[in-house]
Amino acid sequence: MEGGGKLDTILEMRNITKTFTGVKALDGVSLKVSRDEIHALVGENGAGKSTLMKILSGVYPHGDYSGSVDYEGSECAFKSILDSEKLGIVIIHQELALIPYLSIAENIFLGNERAKGGVIDWHRTVSMAGELLAKVGLDENPNSLIMNIGVGKQQLVEIAKALAKKVKLLILDEPTAALNDEESSKLLDLLLELKKQGVTSILISHKLNEIARVSDSVTIIRDGKVIETLDNATRKVDQDRIVKSMVGREIVDRFPKRDSHIGEVILKVEDWTVYHPLYEDRKVINGVSLNVRRGEVVGLAGLMGAGRTELAMSIFGRSYGKRHSGRVFKDGKEIQLHSVTASIDNGIAYLTEDRKNYGLVLIEDVRSNISLASLPKVSAGQVINQGKENQAATAMQQQMRIRCTGIDQIVESLSGGNQQKVVLSKWILSEPDILILDEPTRGIDVGAKYEIYTIINRLISEGKSIILISSEMPELLGMCDRIYVMTEGEISGELDREHATQENIMHCIMNHQRGTKE
Repeated sequence: MEGGGKLDTILEMRNITKTFTGVKALDGVSLKVSRDEIHALVGENGAGKSTLMKILSGVYPHGDYSGSVDYEGSECAFKSILDSEKLGIVIIHQELALIPYLSIAENIFLGNERAKGGVIDWHRTVSMAGELLAKVGLDENPNSLIMNIGVGKQQLVEIAKALAKKVKLLILDEPTAALNDEESSKLLDLLLELKKQGVTSILISHKLNEIARVSDSVTIIRDGKVIETLDNATRKVDQDRIVKSMVGREIVDRFPKRDSHIGEVILKVEDWTVYHPLYEDRKVINGVSLNVRRGEVVGLAGLMGAGRTELAMSIFGRSYGKRHSGRVFKDGKEIQLHSVTASIDNGIAYLTEDRKNYGLVLIEDVRSNISLASLPKVSAGQVINQGKENQAATAMQQQMRIRCTGIDQIVESLSGGNQQKVVLSKWILSEPDILILDEPTRGIDVGAKYEIYTIINRLISEGKSIILISSEMPELLGMCDRIYVMTEGEISGELDREHATQENIMHCIMNHQRGTKE
C-alpha cells in the first residue's frame, strides 16, 4: 500500500458468532480488511453479510454476539452506531436513511449539525454541504429536497453524509441495487477515488461484475461461515469461482433453458396513453401498443425513466397516472381495468419493483402475505377460513422453496430472495394468466435469481404469459422470447430473441432520441 509498502490492517473481526432465536446467523466468522482497500463481501441472501456489518457498526451491540472486533489496533465494544461513527466507521444500508421532506444539506448533517450554542448555523451548513456534494460529484443545490432527486443521487448524498462524519471505513450494503448502469458506474468510480483519498470500503453486492471491477479482496460467506477470501488486486478473480463458493455448487448456465411453445395472443394493448398524476399536461406514456402471446416471456427494456414501470402500473388497475386512454384486449375481447380488483379478476397480476413498500406487509407473517391477493379462495363468506389459508400458504411455501421457520414467521425477518418468493407466491396463488414482473431479481443473489428464473420457466410451461421488466440487460437477453424497447414513454423498437442484443437495444434507444430531436 501507499506510504509503507506493506499491507496495514485497519479491521480484524475474530470468531464472530451471532444467534437469532436458536439459529446461528454467523458461526465463527473472521474477517481482515487492509487499510485503503475496497474489500467485497459476497454471499447468498441470508448468508450473514449484513448481520456481520451490523455487528461492526454497533447496530447489534457488544454483548449481543461472541467474538472480538479490532479496529485500528484496538479492541472495540460498540454499544450503538454512534460509538462506531465517532471512530470513522459509517454504514450505508440498502434502504437509504434519508428524510424525503428535508433538504440535502439538512440530511447530510442530520444528527451531526453545524451549530453554535445550540443554534444551527445555516450558512455554514449549506456551504459545507455544497463542498461535500462537489467531492462526490453531485451537481445539486444543497437546499433541494431529497424527495425531488433520484435514487442514484440519493446514494451520493449518503456518501456525502458519511464524509461529513470524517469516515475512515465506509460500509456499503447493496449500493447499486436500485441504480441503472450509468449511475452504478459513477458510484463505483467514486469509491475508487475515495480509496485514493484514504477511505477504506467494505462493499456488499450481488453484482459480481462490479465486485470484479473495483474490489481488491473478496470474502465469500455461505450459511454464516467464511468460505474463502480471494485476492483481486490484479482484477483477475473469476466470477464463476465466486458463484461456486457462494452457492456451494457450479451454476453452469445462469439462465435455465426452456422449451418455448408460444401460442396465440392473450394480451393486446392499443394506443395506450397516460398523463403524469401531478402534472396533468405532461404525457408519460404516449401511444404504446404491444402484445403478449400465451407461453411467452416479453421483456421491456429501456433506460431509467423510460416509462416501463409507469406503463405496467397504469395497465394494472390504473395504479399510476391520470387521463388514461387506449384499449386493452384479453383473448380478443376488450376488458376494462379501472381498478386493481378488476385486473386480478381478469387474470392479470403485477409484482412491484418495490417489494418492501408495496409488495409485502412486512410486519405480518408469511401466511397472511401469501393469501393477501386471494382472500375469496381462503374465506367462507366474509370470514377467513384459517384451515384453508394454512393449507394454501403451506403448499406455496413448499412449492416455492421459501426458506423460513414456518408460515408463522414474520416476513420482515426473511432474506431478500425469500421475501421475493413470498410476493411471487401471493400472485401465483391468485392463478393469473398474465404476470407482470417488475425487477423481480433486484437485490437478490445469484442462487436466488436462478430459482426465480426456474419459477418463471415453470409458469411459462403451464401456459402463463410473462411481461418482464429488468434493468439488467443480460437478464432480459437470457430470459425473454421477445423484447420491446421503451424510450421516453414510447415504444422505440421490437426485437425477437435472434436479434435481441445489447447493441441493438441501445441502437433503438439512440435512434428514437435522435428522431425526437430532429
